[in-house]
Amino acid sequence: MRDGLQCYCRPCAAEYHQQRQIAKGMNVRPRVEVPEGHKYCRRCGEVKPHAEWDRNRSASDGLSTRCKACRAVDSRAAHLKRAYGMTEADRDEMVAAQGGLCCICLKAPAVHVDHCHKTGRVRGVLCFNCNTAIGKLGDDPDAARRVVSYLEGHAWKPTIVAQGVYRQPS
Repeated sequence: MRDGLQCYCRPCAAEYHQQRQIAKGMNVRPRVEVPEGHKYCRRCGEVKPHAEWDRNRSASDGLSTRCKACRAVDSRAAHLKRAYGMTEADRDEMVAAQGGLCCICLKAPAVHVDHCHKTGRVRGVLCFNCNTAIGKLGDDPDAARRVVSYLEGHAWKPTIVAQGVYRQPS
């Protein structure tokens, strides 16, 4: 119109637009009424308070399009796919094949995917402590063998036989 206003109110214009989209055969999301201070998550289908949403400055309402819980689920799945090329079902299958326990200590539940840093090949699913220990050893089998020998009581430091002559333990 000349005055810069629409000839219909906003709700009526929205209703008319939805009817036109349906008539064209387009997929139209149903409008969900939410109370003040809440938002509807299309992924889980729940209405949640603003405290359960991450901030997004570029969005019109300043909040993310998915709630924090849905974003966390999606982030875990995306990380597995991006880092290891596997799905959550693949990981769960590996854990089930291991009996649900860490391959190394056989005590703690297996929750962390272990992989070779050189080839990227997934080796198994370990507990936090065992996965960290392998990482601290730098994926070096010789260092792991020295750790085992040390734990069995054999020191790997050389002994001095004479001036400048050292004997390595066998």
